[in-house]
Amino acid sequence: MKNYNNKIELATQISTLKEKGYTIGFVPTMGALHNGHLSLVNMGLSENDFVVVSIFVNPTQFDNSEDLVRYPRTLEADMALLKQVSDDKIIIYAPSEEDIYGDQIQSQNFVFDGLEHEMEGAFRSGHFDGVGTIVKRLFEIVTPDRAYFGEKDFQQLQIIRKLVELHQLPVTIIGCPIYRAEDGLAMSSRNARLTEEHRDIAPFIYKTLNAAKVKFGTKSAKNVTEWVVKQFKNQPLLELEYFIIADITTLKEVKRKSTKKSYRAFIATYAGDIRLIDNIALN
Repeated sequence: MKNYNNKIELATQISTLKEKGYTIGFVPTMGALHNGHLSLVNMGLSENDFVVVSIFVNPTQFDNSEDLVRYPRTLEADMALLKQVSDDKIIIYAPSEEDIYGDQIQSQNFVFDGLEHEMEGAFRSGHFDGVGTIVKRLFEIVTPDRAYFGEKDFQQLQIIRKLVELHQLPVTIIGCPIYRAEDGLAMSSRNARLTEEHRDIAPFIYKTLNAAKVKFGTKSAKNVTEWVVKQFKNQPLLELEYFIIADITTLKEVKRKSTKKSYRAFIATYAGDIRLIDNIALN
């Protein structure tokens, strides 16, 4: 399994593979890999000859400096995990901040047709400028045929699709289903930081989303939202930041349902000081 931390050396290797007619899949990650990441890698391997996995904790997408410092960095364990998936078809790119940003770590400013102002954008200042900056740079370095992103970060997925469209980047974006633990909790690198008490209650998030989906069949979006807020008020171990039912195309909160549109329910909660997000398709 090849491991690179220099973008020029990586690009040279990828160019050589492409000259031989091989296709390249790409899974960008911030490390602390789990089975959710591996599901993306396996999807990439099923559709491409090689898969590049980047492991880089991107400083420009953190609005909280303490969160950046605390974010787990487990490169050796990540590499061992990937080696179990494939020893010869996975290429790891684990760059330094300097290799990505040079001597100026800052975000570009992006406009994503308003997608960046909804939900996560409203609560995490500058987050999607950071996401757009790192993903665009990684696409330029890796030059993949296809790139794989999980639907847990559905807003991010839609923004990356918009990034590709607006900047005419030659890559196909593949959205992959949310990978969940047996009790329904969406897999996240942050889950490892949950206390035992918070880990035990965390599946309540997905349970509530499933119930909201059922209610959405007969109730208005306003009624469903009010019901969810009430459930979390009765659950002292979880603090609801937001619950929003949104049009999947615009990500704007729905005021009145239409049978011609598709909707998802999005949720962000705090379990202690750990922020968890999830979502579910409603129709």
